[in-house]
Amino acid sequence: MKNKEYDIAVIGSGFSGSLMALGLDKLGYRVILIERGSHPRFAVGESSTPIADMILRDIADRYDLDWLHHFSRYGSWQKHHPGITCGRKRGFSYYRHHPGESFRTDERHARELLVAASTDDQQSDTNWYRSELDAFLVSKVQEAGIDYVDQTTITSLDRTDGFWKMKAYYQKKLKTYSSNWIIDATGNGSLLWQLGVRSSDEHFKTHSSAVYSHFTDVKPWQSWLDDHGISSRDYPYDPDWSALHHLLDEGWLWMLRFNNGITSAGLVLDGNQESRWSGNKEMIWQEVVGRYPSLTELFEEAAYAEQPGSLTATQRLQRRADRIFGEGWVALPHTAGFVDPLHSTGIAHTLSGVERLLYAFENRSLGSASRNEYLFSYEKAVFNELHFIDLLVDGCYKARGNFELFSTYAMLYFMAAVCYEKKRISGSFDIEAHGFLSANHPQLPTLIRECHRELEQLVSASDLTGKMVRSFRQKVQKAIEPYNTVGLLDPATPHMYEHTAADI
Repeated sequence: MKNKEYDIAVIGSGFSGSLMALGLDKLGYRVILIERGSHPRFAVGESSTPIADMILRDIADRYDLDWLHHFSRYGSWQKHHPGITCGRKRGFSYYRHHPGESFRTDERHARELLVAASTDDQQSDTNWYRSELDAFLVSKVQEAGIDYVDQTTITSLDRTDGFWKMKAYYQKKLKTYSSNWIIDATGNGSLLWQLGVRSSDEHFKTHSSAVYSHFTDVKPWQSWLDDHGISSRDYPYDPDWSALHHLLDEGWLWMLRFNNGITSAGLVLDGNQESRWSGNKEMIWQEVVGRYPSLTELFEEAAYAEQPGSLTATQRLQRRADRIFGEGWVALPHTAGFVDPLHSTGIAHTLSGVERLLYAFENRSLGSASRNEYLFSYEKAVFNELHFIDLLVDGCYKARGNFELFSTYAMLYFMAAVCYEKKRISGSFDIEAHGFLSANHPQLPTLIRECHRELEQLVSASDLTGKMVRSFRQKVQKAIEPYNTVGLLDPATPHMYEHTAADI
């Protein structure tokens, strides 16, 4: 029996692979979605943002996926899909801890920063409980009649006469698949390796690794603040329902809560420090968390959730492939590279790639030369975006020892995000011309490079003074003034921002 031939094989059935398959199917392509594992499965990459929500809605509109709209806001998610777990994400919250000391602050919020991204819970962003959402999206792929195979490992790729011949094993049985195009949505670069494409970390300033898991019975941070008499009366939201960042000497700790009582938590360790952490992952977790009394109390009664049931440790997180497209193949951004979870750019950047690649395949009569020209521009844009994110993240790592410096530099990310959001909602967004997160804006990248350069000089100074920090803050405030429509660095609201996302 002759093997079935496809126009496009999408490899990897995380949310991006499923959305690619669904969009391509709507465009009339013969699609197969191939998955090495199976669902449901544990995954991180859980923190959505206003940008991610905007792109999700635009994909839903453009490709007639009305049900996808429901997942772009907490309120509609809960109304239409209450059985699929998520968490409210009202914004970004940061708290600076010091070893051996319980967390403390003052009325001016000297060690805390809360940046709201929505006005209320109904409009809130979400934390995605990936095991359930990814499985749901695969079910929509199957419901659409798209061919889907899981537990299938591709072992060889051969391109002949404009077709890929893929050999794969399913339960020890050899299978063969054929397609004109391959879209790599694996996220880990394993398929790129088979294509002869190498990945490295040499392009990045940021240097970090992570130890993480899902936990039950983690004490809410708001409860800890209440128990210790730390006022939150002027908070714009409950910090537990946000992307919660605990800044540490060693790096930082993320906490993302879900409606089912599970908390995603992970240590992200700064590899640029002189002291590198060694030992097994449990030892690293216990030693780092154990240095901070407030965090120790949060995890005092915590246990690993059933999935994954233990800690996961990574090598260096930063990576970038040498190429992300070639003859008959192209990769999504998270496969192409990754920087760090600090600014929650992962979901949004990946969705921007889904949007751009679906656009590349919209016109089926588009000549190969024209498509390749577009994909070359896409590759250049993704590499530029990774570099841009790297500058935004690395500066925050370098500044975290001085919270005033950190809270100043962090505003550059929010400025870039708001500029991008405003471009999308203004009706002037051009999918071919406008890079993710304003990375190819005519002025912002230069502005951020200059701020990063000055920050490096400040943190390397042996005599960093409060006057120097205030001067830097004033310079950043002046530099972002033409783009600052949401009151960033407003001295009247020290470290508490009621709403910073562009109005939708």
